[in-house]
Amino acid sequence: MKSRIHPVSRPVVFRDRAAGAAFLIRTTATAAERVTWEDGRSYPVIDVETSSASHPFWTGSGRVPDTAGRVERFRRRYGAEAPAAG
Repeated sequence: MKSRIHPVSRPVVFRDRAAGAAFLIRTTATAAERVTWEDGRSYPVIDVETSSASHPFWTGSGRVPDTAGRVERFRRRYGAEAPAAG
């Protein structure tokens, strides 16, 4: 690798306020606030609104749309069935 062209990555704690979870990962982002991690060291901390700990897709709490109900509602509104093409 060429020297001095890549950004410096460092360990940073990402804290999800909604779920109360925190993740220690390497990133190029910086932060002024610091927090003491489980290993006793102090790391910069970045607060995020959504992470894998609170996002509905990852937690399984997301809603599955009722597609059968939508089709029936469409058929009631616009007629039984559209003529077949061909």
